[in-house]
Amino acid sequence: MEIYLAYTVKSTDEVLMALLTQFEFESFEEHEDHFIGYIKKDDLTAADQDEIISIITRFTDDYKIDDIEPQNWNAIWEASFQPVGVGDFCQIRADFHPKSADVRYDLVINPKMAFGTGHHATTHMVISFMEQIDFQKKTVFDFGCGTGILAILASKLGAEKIDALDIEHESYMNTIENASINGVNNISVFEGDLSVMPASSYDVILANINRNILIRYAAELSQMLVNGGQLLLSGVLAEDSKSVIETYQTYGIQLVDSKEMDGWMSAFLTKLV
Repeated sequence: MEIYLAYTVKSTDEVLMALLTQFEFESFEEHEDHFIGYIKKDDLTAADQDEIISIITRFTDDYKIDDIEPQNWNAIWEASFQPVGVGDFCQIRADFHPKSADVRYDLVINPKMAFGTGHHATTHMVISFMEQIDFQKKTVFDFGCGTGILAILASKLGAEKIDALDIEHESYMNTIENASINGVNNISVFEGDLSVMPASSYDVILANINRNILIRYAAELSQMLVNGGQLLLSGVLAEDSKSVIETYQTYGIQLVDSKEMDGWMSAFLTKLV
């Protein structure tokens, strides 16, 4: 059983939180005057811990670090998880939240560790772009699926076949569970990095991860996208958006539109025919 560290930081600065995403934080739980970042203790070297403290203290000296026992994790998330809504298009909620009558797509997830793979702003922007895409009969790849939110929504929007991948075992299991909760049976879930994926091509690729991973796998993702296919990227700081977009442009991927929210960027791109 793995131990997590909880960094409780008296700040609401989005830049601070964004700077911490270079480390392997599972989640950031946001509150009115502070946030809590959760990370596996074994994922941190002594140098990493020193650097995290150095970053935090550039913004505030008011912080604390606690060990979180594994058996307490789900209770923590159930207490803190808040629904994510995108206008009248979509709501993502836990089963203990009431269903909204004002949204077209209502998705239910069990808020476990996997939820923390993305921020509300990045998820919100990808979903808002998904509203613009025709998913009917399309093949879709959700790269870094987390809870499976995006894959499940793609299925609800009419996608024919969806592959979902995450390197974290918790995310792999949580995506399977959440697909079942939502009555979705056309998602194949894979655990590992891109090397475990069968050779395939996709009409739509969804990648809500982080700058480094998006750049590292730009060539592979571009090759997996069919000509004329659509690519949604998110999890990127607004200040890093230029480098990410330019990397994909070298592989024949063209920017269609981009959004910014709370210091984060999401991009809608397409592969040139």
